[in-house]
Amino acid sequence: MRKLLRHVKVLNQSLTSLVLCSLLLLRISESTMLASATTTSCFHTSGSKILDSSNKVVGFSGLNWFGFETSSNAPHGLWSRNWKSMLNQIKSQGYNVIRLPFSNAMLKPDVNPSGINYTINPDLEGLTSLQVMDKIIAGADARGLKIILDNHRSTSGGGPESGGLWYTNEYPESSWIADWKRLAIRYKNNAAVIGVDLRNEPYGACWGCGDSSKDWRLAAEKAGNAILSVNPNLLIIVEGVSEYNGQYTWWGGNLMGAKDYPVRLDVPDRLVYSTHEYPETIYRQPWFGDPNFPRNLPAIWDKYWGYLIKENIAPVLIGEFGTRYESVRDRQWLQAFRSYIQQNELSWSFWSLNPNSGDTGGLLLDNWIGVNQLKQDVLKQIQYPLIKSRCTN
Repeated sequence: MRKLLRHVKVLNQSLTSLVLCSLLLLRISESTMLASATTTSCFHTSGSKILDSSNKVVGFSGLNWFGFETSSNAPHGLWSRNWKSMLNQIKSQGYNVIRLPFSNAMLKPDVNPSGINYTINPDLEGLTSLQVMDKIIAGADARGLKIILDNHRSTSGGGPESGGLWYTNEYPESSWIADWKRLAIRYKNNAAVIGVDLRNEPYGACWGCGDSSKDWRLAAEKAGNAILSVNPNLLIIVEGVSEYNGQYTWWGGNLMGAKDYPVRLDVPDRLVYSTHEYPETIYRQPWFGDPNFPRNLPAIWDKYWGYLIKENIAPVLIGEFGTRYESVRDRQWLQAFRSYIQQNELSWSFWSLNPNSGDTGGLLLDNWIGVNQLKQDVLKQIQYPLIKSRCTN
Protein backbone atom coordinates (compact mmCIF):
# COMPACT_ATOMS: atom_id res chain seq x y z
CA MET A 1 0.00 0.00 0.00
CA ARG A 2 2.84 2.37 0.94
CA LYS A 3 4.49 1.59 -2.41
CA LEU A 4 1.24 2.39 -4.24
CA LEU A 5 0.84 5.66 -2.31
CA ARG A 6 4.42 6.58 -3.16
CA HIS A 7 3.66 6.05 -6.87
CA VAL A 8 0.51 8.21 -6.58
CA LYS A 9 2.49 10.97 -4.84
CA VAL A 10 5.14 10.95 -7.58
CA LEU A 11 2.41 11.02 -10.22
CA ASN A 12 0.74 14.01 -8.53
CA GLN A 13 4.06 15.87 -8.35
CA SER A 14 4.65 15.20 -12.06
CA LEU A 15 1.18 16.42 -12.97
CA THR A 16 1.67 19.56 -10.85
CA SER A 17 4.99 20.27 -12.56
CA LEU A 18 3.40 19.73 -15.96
CA VAL A 19 0.58 22.18 -15.15
CA LEU A 20 3.03 24.79 -13.84
CA CYS A 21 5.18 24.48 -16.95
CA SER A 22 2.10 24.83 -19.17
CA LEU A 23 1.00 27.96 -17.31
CA LEU A 24 4.52 29.40 -17.56
CA LEU A 25 4.63 28.76 -21.30
CA LEU A 26 1.18 30.33 -21.69
CA ARG A 27 2.31 33.41 -19.73
CA ILE A 28 5.46 33.69 -21.88
CA SER A 29 3.36 33.34 -25.03
CA GLU A 30 0.93 36.03 -23.85
CA SER A 31 3.82 38.35 -22.95
CA THR A 32 5.39 37.81 -26.35
CA MET A 33 2.08 38.57 -28.07
CA LEU A 34 1.61 41.73 -26.00
CA ALA A 35 5.15 42.90 -26.69
CA SER A 36 4.59 42.30 -30.38
CA ALA A 37 1.30 44.20 -30.31
CA THR A 38 2.75 47.18 -28.49
CA THR A 39 5.80 47.49 -30.69
CA THR A 40 4.50 46.81 -34.21
CA SER A 41 0.76 47.55 -34.22
CA CYS A 42 -0.40 50.62 -36.10
CA PHE A 43 1.90 53.63 -36.15
CA HIS A 44 5.11 53.55 -34.19
CA THR A 45 8.58 55.07 -34.30
CA SER A 46 12.13 53.93 -34.92
CA GLY A 47 14.83 56.49 -34.39
CA SER A 48 13.71 59.64 -36.18
CA LYS A 49 11.17 57.85 -38.42
CA ILE A 50 7.47 57.09 -38.11
CA LEU A 51 6.46 53.64 -39.37
CA ASP A 52 3.16 51.98 -40.20
CA SER A 53 2.02 48.50 -39.18
CA SER A 54 4.12 47.02 -42.01
CA ASN A 55 7.21 48.87 -40.74
CA LYS A 56 7.20 51.14 -43.77
CA VAL A 57 8.28 54.74 -43.26
CA VAL A 58 5.38 57.19 -43.54
CA GLY A 59 5.21 60.96 -43.66
CA PHE A 60 2.45 63.26 -42.47
CA SER A 61 1.62 66.32 -44.56
CA GLY A 62 -1.37 68.01 -43.05
CA LEU A 63 -3.48 71.06 -42.41
CA ASN A 64 -4.74 72.59 -39.20
CA TRP A 65 -8.51 73.03 -39.34
CA PHE A 66 -9.34 75.07 -36.28
CA GLY A 67 -12.60 76.05 -34.61
CA PHE A 68 -13.46 73.36 -32.06
CA GLU A 69 -11.27 75.22 -29.54
CA THR A 70 -13.04 78.56 -30.10
CA SER A 71 -16.34 79.89 -28.78
CA SER A 72 -18.02 78.31 -31.83
CA ASN A 73 -17.12 74.83 -30.53
CA ALA A 74 -17.10 73.63 -34.15
CA PRO A 75 -14.74 73.71 -37.14
CA HIS A 76 -14.86 77.10 -38.81
CA GLY A 77 -16.21 77.55 -42.29
CA LEU A 78 -19.32 75.44 -41.87
CA TRP A 79 -21.37 78.63 -42.05
CA SER A 80 -20.65 78.66 -45.78
CA ARG A 81 -19.43 75.17 -46.68
CA ASN A 82 -20.58 71.60 -46.35
CA TRP A 83 -18.25 69.67 -44.06
CA LYS A 84 -17.93 66.76 -46.49
CA SER A 85 -16.93 69.05 -49.34
CA MET A 86 -14.23 70.56 -47.14
CA LEU A 87 -12.80 67.11 -46.40
CA ASN A 88 -12.95 66.30 -50.12
CA GLN A 89 -11.00 69.48 -50.88
CA ILE A 90 -8.34 68.69 -48.27
CA LYS A 91 -7.81 65.29 -49.86
CA SER A 92 -7.91 66.63 -53.44
CA GLN A 93 -5.17 69.13 -52.62
CA GLY A 94 -2.89 66.29 -51.59
CA TYR A 95 -2.96 66.36 -47.78
CA ASN A 96 -3.10 63.17 -45.73
CA VAL A 97 -3.54 64.43 -42.15
CA ILE A 98 -5.71 66.95 -40.31
CA ARG A 99 -4.54 68.42 -37.02
CA LEU A 100 -7.79 69.13 -35.20
CA PRO A 101 -7.55 71.65 -32.34
CA PHE A 102 -10.08 71.42 -29.51
CA SER A 103 -10.63 72.76 -26.01
CA ASN A 104 -11.43 70.83 -22.85
CA ALA A 105 -14.54 72.98 -22.49
CA MET A 106 -15.84 71.67 -25.82
CA LEU A 107 -15.82 68.09 -24.59
CA LYS A 108 -18.57 68.62 -22.04
CA PRO A 109 -21.69 66.62 -22.99
CA ASP A 110 -23.98 69.64 -22.91
CA VAL A 111 -21.86 71.86 -25.20
CA ASN A 112 -23.45 72.58 -28.57
CA PRO A 113 -21.82 74.10 -31.65
CA SER A 114 -22.61 77.44 -33.24
CA GLY A 115 -21.73 78.96 -36.59
CA ILE A 116 -23.02 75.99 -38.60
CA ASN A 117 -25.35 76.48 -41.53
CA TYR A 118 -27.70 73.53 -41.11
CA THR A 119 -29.27 74.09 -44.49
CA ILE A 120 -26.04 72.93 -46.12
CA ASN A 121 -25.03 70.68 -43.18
CA PRO A 122 -28.37 69.04 -42.28
CA ASP A 123 -26.74 65.92 -40.82
CA LEU A 124 -25.04 68.01 -38.13
CA GLU A 125 -28.26 69.51 -36.78
CA GLY A 126 -29.06 68.47 -33.23
CA LEU A 127 -25.56 67.15 -32.54
CA THR A 128 -23.37 68.21 -29.64
CA SER A 129 -19.89 69.55 -30.38
CA LEU A 130 -18.33 66.20 -29.50
CA GLN A 131 -20.75 64.44 -31.84
CA VAL A 132 -19.78 66.85 -34.61
CA MET A 133 -16.17 65.87 -33.95
CA ASP A 134 -17.23 62.23 -34.32
CA LYS A 135 -18.70 63.09 -37.73
CA ILE A 136 -15.57 64.90 -38.92
CA ILE A 137 -13.35 62.02 -37.82
CA ALA A 138 -15.61 59.40 -39.42
CA GLY A 139 -15.65 61.44 -42.64
CA ALA A 140 -11.87 61.71 -42.60
CA ASP A 141 -11.58 57.96 -42.14
CA ALA A 142 -13.91 57.31 -45.09
CA ARG A 143 -11.57 59.39 -47.28
CA GLY A 144 -8.33 57.85 -46.04
CA LEU A 145 -7.34 60.95 -44.10
CA LYS A 146 -5.71 60.66 -40.68
CA ILE A 147 -6.44 62.79 -37.61
CA ILE A 148 -4.16 64.25 -34.94
CA LEU A 149 -6.16 65.54 -31.98
CA ASP A 150 -4.66 68.74 -30.58
CA ASN A 151 -5.52 69.92 -27.07
CA HIS A 152 -5.19 73.57 -28.00
CA ARG A 153 -6.44 75.07 -24.74
CA SER A 154 -8.62 74.42 -21.66
CA THR A 155 -11.27 77.13 -22.05
CA SER A 156 -12.93 78.16 -25.30
CA GLY A 157 -11.01 80.87 -27.13
CA GLY A 158 -8.31 81.64 -29.63
CA GLY A 159 -4.62 80.80 -29.41
CA PRO A 160 -2.90 79.04 -26.49
CA GLU A 161 -4.32 79.13 -22.98
CA SER A 162 -3.51 82.19 -20.88
CA GLY A 163 -0.61 81.35 -18.59
CA GLY A 164 0.84 78.82 -20.99
CA LEU A 165 0.39 75.71 -18.85
CA TRP A 166 -1.54 72.48 -19.43
CA TYR A 167 -4.08 73.25 -16.71
CA THR A 168 -6.11 76.08 -15.18
CA ASN A 169 -8.03 76.50 -11.92
CA GLU A 170 -11.22 75.48 -13.71
CA TYR A 171 -9.56 72.59 -15.56
CA PRO A 172 -6.90 71.08 -13.25
CA GLU A 173 -4.33 68.55 -14.38
CA SER A 174 -6.55 65.67 -13.28
CA SER A 175 -9.34 66.87 -15.59
CA TRP A 176 -6.90 67.33 -18.46
CA ILE A 177 -5.69 63.73 -18.10
CA ALA A 178 -9.22 62.37 -17.64
CA ASP A 179 -10.37 64.11 -20.83
CA TRP A 180 -7.46 62.64 -22.77
CA LYS A 181 -8.23 59.15 -21.50
CA ARG A 182 -11.86 59.58 -22.44
CA LEU A 183 -10.95 60.56 -26.00
CA ALA A 184 -8.41 57.75 -26.27
CA ILE A 185 -11.13 55.26 -25.35
CA ARG A 186 -13.75 56.93 -27.56
CA TYR A 187 -11.59 56.60 -30.67
CA LYS A 188 -9.83 53.39 -29.74
CA ASN A 189 -11.24 51.45 -32.70
CA ASN A 190 -11.10 54.31 -35.19
CA ALA A 191 -8.39 53.93 -37.82
CA ALA A 192 -8.31 57.67 -38.55
CA VAL A 193 -7.13 58.86 -35.13
CA ILE A 194 -3.43 58.14 -35.07
CA GLY A 195 -1.96 60.63 -32.62
CA VAL A 196 -2.61 63.04 -29.77
CA ASP A 197 -0.87 66.42 -29.43
CA LEU A 198 -0.95 66.65 -25.64
CA ARG A 199 -0.98 70.45 -25.34
CA ASN A 200 -0.59 73.38 -27.64
CA GLU A 201 2.30 75.76 -26.93
CA PRO A 202 2.94 75.35 -23.17
CA TYR A 203 5.01 78.52 -23.17
CA GLY A 204 4.69 79.10 -19.41
CA ALA A 205 6.23 75.73 -18.54
CA CYS A 206 9.80 74.63 -17.92
CA TRP A 207 11.48 71.47 -19.23
CA GLY A 208 13.29 69.21 -16.81
CA CYS A 209 13.21 71.64 -13.87
CA GLY A 210 11.57 69.07 -11.58
CA ASP A 211 8.77 71.35 -10.39
CA SER A 212 5.63 69.28 -10.99
CA SER A 213 3.49 72.41 -11.29
CA LYS A 214 5.61 73.71 -14.19
CA ASP A 215 7.69 70.86 -15.62
CA TRP A 216 6.07 70.09 -18.99
CA ARG A 217 8.24 67.03 -19.51
CA LEU A 218 6.86 65.42 -16.33
CA ALA A 219 3.28 66.37 -17.21
CA ALA A 220 3.67 64.96 -20.73
CA GLU A 221 4.92 61.68 -19.27
CA LYS A 222 1.99 61.50 -16.86
CA ALA A 223 -0.63 62.20 -19.53
CA GLY A 224 1.09 60.13 -22.20
CA ASN A 225 1.29 57.07 -19.99
CA ALA A 226 -2.33 57.49 -18.87
CA ILE A 227 -3.43 57.58 -22.52
CA LEU A 228 -1.32 54.57 -23.45
CA SER A 229 -2.76 52.61 -20.53
CA VAL A 230 -6.15 52.62 -22.30
CA ASN A 231 -5.03 52.91 -25.93
CA PRO A 232 -1.43 51.72 -26.40
CA ASN A 233 -1.23 52.33 -30.14
CA LEU A 234 -1.59 56.10 -30.30
CA LEU A 235 1.37 58.30 -31.11
CA ILE A 236 2.06 60.62 -28.18
CA ILE A 237 3.00 64.04 -29.56
CA VAL A 238 4.85 66.39 -27.21
CA GLU A 239 5.47 70.01 -28.10
CA GLY A 240 8.37 72.04 -26.83
CA VAL A 241 8.33 74.98 -24.44
CA SER A 242 9.48 78.55 -25.06
CA GLU A 243 12.65 78.86 -22.97
CA TYR A 244 15.38 76.48 -21.91
CA ASN A 245 18.54 77.58 -20.07
CA GLY A 246 17.98 81.18 -21.14
CA GLN A 247 17.50 80.29 -24.80
CA TYR A 248 14.19 81.53 -26.24
CA THR A 249 12.31 80.64 -29.40
CA TRP A 250 8.70 80.28 -30.56
CA TRP A 251 6.04 79.12 -28.11
CA GLY A 252 6.01 75.34 -28.36
CA GLY A 253 9.23 75.36 -30.35
CA ASN A 254 12.01 74.79 -27.81
CA LEU A 255 12.99 71.13 -27.53
CA MET A 256 16.58 71.70 -26.40
CA GLY A 257 15.83 70.05 -23.05
CA ALA A 258 14.73 66.79 -24.65
CA LYS A 259 18.36 65.79 -25.12
CA ASP A 260 19.16 65.65 -21.39
CA TYR A 261 15.58 65.15 -20.20
CA PRO A 262 13.76 62.96 -22.74
CA VAL A 263 10.09 62.11 -22.32
CA ARG A 264 9.81 58.59 -20.89
CA LEU A 265 6.79 56.51 -21.90
CA ASP A 266 5.77 53.07 -20.65
CA VAL A 267 5.05 51.84 -24.19
CA PRO A 268 8.15 52.08 -26.39
CA ASP A 269 8.27 53.69 -29.82
CA ARG A 270 5.24 55.95 -29.43
CA LEU A 271 6.92 59.31 -28.81
CA VAL A 272 6.90 62.09 -31.41
CA TYR A 273 8.19 65.53 -30.50
CA SER A 274 6.60 68.59 -32.09
CA THR A 275 7.64 72.17 -32.78
CA HIS A 276 6.13 75.38 -34.18
CA GLU A 277 7.89 77.81 -36.54
CA TYR A 278 6.85 81.16 -38.00
CA PRO A 279 8.31 84.05 -40.03
CA GLU A 280 9.23 87.54 -38.86
CA THR A 281 5.81 88.98 -39.71
CA ILE A 282 4.52 87.06 -36.68
CA TYR A 283 7.36 88.17 -34.40
CA ARG A 284 10.83 89.48 -35.19
CA GLN A 285 13.06 86.91 -33.55
CA PRO A 286 16.78 87.89 -33.27
CA TRP A 287 17.86 85.57 -36.08
CA PHE A 288 15.75 87.48 -38.59
CA GLY A 289 18.18 90.39 -38.18
CA ASP A 290 21.18 88.27 -39.13
CA PRO A 291 22.77 89.64 -42.32
CA ASN A 292 23.14 86.03 -43.46
CA PHE A 293 19.32 85.52 -43.51
CA PRO A 294 17.89 83.16 -44.72
CA ARG A 295 21.03 81.02 -44.93
CA ASN A 296 21.36 81.19 -41.13
CA LEU A 297 18.00 79.50 -40.50
CA PRO A 298 18.94 75.78 -40.72
CA ALA A 299 21.44 76.20 -37.87
CA ILE A 300 18.72 77.83 -35.76
CA TRP A 301 16.32 74.97 -36.43
CA ASP A 302 19.05 72.42 -35.69
CA LYS A 303 19.75 74.09 -32.36
CA TYR A 304 16.24 74.13 -30.98
CA TRP A 305 14.79 70.86 -32.31
CA GLY A 306 16.40 69.63 -35.54
CA TYR A 307 19.16 67.82 -33.65
CA LEU A 308 16.56 65.23 -32.63
CA ILE A 309 16.30 64.25 -36.29
CA LYS A 310 19.96 64.70 -37.18
CA GLU A 311 21.05 62.50 -34.25
CA ASN A 312 18.29 59.93 -34.92
CA ILE A 313 16.84 60.42 -31.43
CA ALA A 314 13.12 60.77 -32.22
CA PRO A 315 10.74 61.99 -34.91
CA VAL A 316 9.73 65.65 -34.97
CA LEU A 317 6.39 66.84 -36.31
CA ILE A 318 6.18 70.47 -37.42
CA GLY A 319 2.78 70.96 -35.80
CA GLU A 320 2.36 74.54 -36.99
CA PHE A 321 3.99 76.83 -39.51
CA GLY A 322 2.28 79.46 -41.60
CA THR A 323 2.55 82.78 -43.34
CA ARG A 324 0.51 85.18 -45.43
CA TYR A 325 3.30 84.73 -47.98
CA GLU A 326 3.13 88.35 -49.07
CA SER A 327 6.47 89.95 -48.16
CA VAL A 328 9.75 89.03 -49.85
CA ARG A 329 11.31 87.91 -46.57
CA ASP A 330 8.31 85.75 -45.66
CA ARG A 331 8.65 84.05 -49.01
CA GLN A 332 12.37 83.53 -48.43
CA TRP A 333 11.59 82.04 -45.02
CA LEU A 334 9.00 79.59 -46.37
CA GLN A 335 11.24 78.51 -49.23
CA ALA A 336 14.09 77.88 -46.79
CA PHE A 337 11.79 75.97 -44.45
CA ARG A 338 10.39 73.91 -47.31
CA SER A 339 13.93 72.93 -48.26
CA TYR A 340 14.77 71.98 -44.65
CA ILE A 341 11.62 69.85 -44.36
CA GLN A 342 12.41 68.15 -47.65
CA GLN A 343 16.05 67.43 -46.83
CA ASN A 344 15.19 65.96 -43.43
CA GLU A 345 11.96 64.19 -44.52
CA LEU A 346 9.96 65.84 -41.76
CA SER A 347 6.26 65.42 -41.08
CA TRP A 348 4.22 68.61 -40.82
CA SER A 349 0.83 70.30 -40.57
CA PHE A 350 0.43 73.78 -42.04
CA TRP A 351 -1.35 76.59 -40.17
CA SER A 352 -3.96 76.73 -41.44
CA LEU A 353 -6.75 75.58 -43.74
CA ASN A 354 -8.81 78.48 -42.35
CA PRO A 355 -8.46 81.87 -44.03
CA ASN A 356 -9.59 83.58 -40.79
CA SER A 357 -6.26 83.13 -39.00
CA GLY A 358 -5.54 86.80 -38.40
CA ASP A 359 -1.75 86.77 -38.61
CA THR A 360 -1.14 84.07 -41.24
CA GLY A 361 -4.29 83.76 -43.32
CA GLY A 362 -4.88 80.27 -44.60
CA LEU A 363 -4.60 77.90 -47.51
CA LEU A 364 -8.15 78.84 -48.43
CA LEU A 365 -9.03 82.30 -49.68
CA ASP A 366 -11.40 84.55 -47.75
CA ASN A 367 -14.41 83.11 -49.59
CA TRP A 368 -13.60 79.71 -47.98
CA ILE A 369 -13.66 78.08 -51.42
CA GLY A 370 -10.66 79.08 -53.51
CA VAL A 371 -7.09 78.02 -52.74
CA ASN A 372 -4.11 80.33 -52.30
CA GLN A 373 -2.19 78.84 -55.17
CA LEU A 374 1.13 80.47 -54.26
CA LYS A 375 1.12 78.70 -50.90
CA GLN A 376 -0.14 75.46 -52.38
CA ASP A 377 2.61 75.47 -55.01
CA VAL A 378 5.20 75.49 -52.19
CA LEU A 379 3.47 72.96 -49.97
CA LYS A 380 2.77 70.42 -52.70
CA GLN A 381 6.54 69.98 -53.11
CA ILE A 382 6.75 68.41 -49.64
CA GLN A 383 3.54 66.39 -49.55
CA TYR A 384 3.51 62.68 -48.84
CA PRO A 385 1.13 60.06 -50.30
CA LEU A 386 -2.10 59.04 -48.63
CA ILE A 387 -1.41 56.58 -45.83
CA LYS A 388 -2.86 53.21 -46.83
CA SER A 389 -2.46 51.50 -43.45
CA ARG A 390 -5.88 50.95 -41.87
CA CYS A 391 -4.93 49.36 -38.58
CA THR A 392 -7.23 50.20 -35.68
CA ASN A 393 -5.88 51.35 -32.37
